Amino acid sequence: MNPSTAQARVIVDELVRNTVSHVVLCPGSRNAPLSIALYEAAAAGKLRLHVRIDERGAAFLALGIAARTGRPVAVLCTSGTAAANFHPAVLEADRAGVPLIVLTADRPPELRSAGASQVIDQHQLYGDAVRYFDELAVAERRAGQNSYWRSQICRAWNAAYGEWRCGPVHLNIPFREPLVPDIDGDEDWYESLEGRPGGERWTELPDFGALPAFVVPSARCGLVIACDTGVRAASEWAEQHGWPVVSETGGLGLAGSTAIGSGAWLLGVEEFIAAHKPEQVLCLGRPTVFRQVQSLLSDADVEVLLVRPDSDWPAPAHNVRQVGQWFAEPTKPADPDWLAHWQRADAAAKAAVTTALADEPWPSGLRLAAELVDALPPDALLVVGSSNPTRDVALAGGIRPDVLVHRNRGVAGIDGTVSTAIGAATVHRGHSYALIGDLTFLHDANGLLTGPAEARPDLTIVVLNDDGGGIFTLLEQGAPEHNDSFERVFGTPHGADLGALCAGYHVPHVVAETLTEFRAALRPAPGLRVVEVRVDRSRHRDLHARLRAAVSAAVSS
Repeated sequence: MNPSTAQARVIVDELVRNTVSHVVLCPGSRNAPLSIALYEAAAAGKLRLHVRIDERGAAFLALGIAARTGRPVAVLCTSGTAAANFHPAVLEADRAGVPLIVLTADRPPELRSAGASQVIDQHQLYGDAVRYFDELAVAERRAGQNSYWRSQICRAWNAAYGEWRCGPVHLNIPFREPLVPDIDGDEDWYESLEGRPGGERWTELPDFGALPAFVVPSARCGLVIACDTGVRAASEWAEQHGWPVVSETGGLGLAGSTAIGSGAWLLGVEEFIAAHKPEQVLCLGRPTVFRQVQSLLSDADVEVLLVRPDSDWPAPAHNVRQVGQWFAEPTKPADPDWLAHWQRADAAAKAAVTTALADEPWPSGLRLAAELVDALPPDALLVVGSSNPTRDVALAGGIRPDVLVHRNRGVAGIDGTVSTAIGAATVHRGHSYALIGDLTFLHDANGLLTGPAEARPDLTIVVLNDDGGGIFTLLEQGAPEHNDSFERVFGTPHGADLGALCAGYHVPHVVAETLTEFRAALRPAPGLRVVEVRVDRSRHRDLHARLRAAVSAAVSS
């Protein structure tokens, strides 16, 4: 057996022993030893192999699977710019705390300075975005190789999943030729390549984080902000202690009298916040979307208690009082009138938004989001894109209690969203949906490219197509005084034919022009499909202004 084949087989076997059950593979030459070993392991039923030709999309596919399962997923590519194309997903995994094991094949050292093709410097390619980096020694026929290879896989798995915070790790693996198994089928090797008996890991590691640090609320008038982290526990805690709870996705994914579904609107009403400003905010996770949330966390009169599983905490005004991994019993009982004020305001805001949206012509982003959430089947997965879709979901009323939500929010960008959604849907047991904008869709259209041997999940991708950067119409640059420059450098209309694009990937596509057509298109169906809704983005700014005014008037009356 040649050294590259021996090393690849051991690496794959130890990944399986470390509970890695999904691997995403991008084809190439230098990674051929691992590709063949992964194929053999998948054929034997030891893992599930996903093959993609686009490295950027492949990495986000792995990210979606890892985010949905909560377990490390490996993603593999050949040398050169292929490895660089993993970088956006590595950055997202770092900020979002998603466990990825990135395996990049490389030329051996003697070829890196010899003018060989497909060579870049892959040493610590992803910088400090990874929890752990190692370059394995080039495989040789000598004693000690088996234990070394297995030990390094255990180290990588532990760094991705264990000691402090989940995240990406990077193993760079140089292979010398031959890169494929010997033709004569010789299985002889210098030493045994077996792992531990009984399928155990080579190195067993302790369960880190068994004794997390706690934050201790101490105010009578407090507010919980849940940012896709620990929402069930947060809601239960708030229900017990009388603190209102708001979420960046509008709803908490569960019922409760303390859940304030219109929190995103209320936090933007200056008069209401001035009269009902919390003394403390218990923030779970990392807020990214709404400026009104950032404004509250930046208020010098508000103490911020942050629940976060690592030391990289958000602090808009650098005024965080406590950081912990969980929250404890408060030291003071809640003001009995505090929650009631928020509940009355929530009811008034909800009624105002519902009435205002009912008077709006179809379609609009907010109305589309409300209709989509209402139409989701029980236990569905909803992947929400950045930019307008995540705001639309929150402002239109939020998520139902029986819906699971995922967002790429570590870096809060649009990169790789289609691939992430496909990855998450692949391992979700039930129907899956995604709500994204047209630029998000076009930016990762290669994510639709799925070979005939690869499984396609039951995923409906809803694309709100407003022909460009609709989010910017709601920001400062969307004000009338910037009209001259807006379309060219912010609006960026593209005129792309999404139906033709989908046809090229053999993905069913439909344009829903009426509300009746949209509702029909959302009915659960097998396979991957795209539902496009075309929206006039010139209406976005005025619609949001009317809704803000309606909420402000309702809350103030």
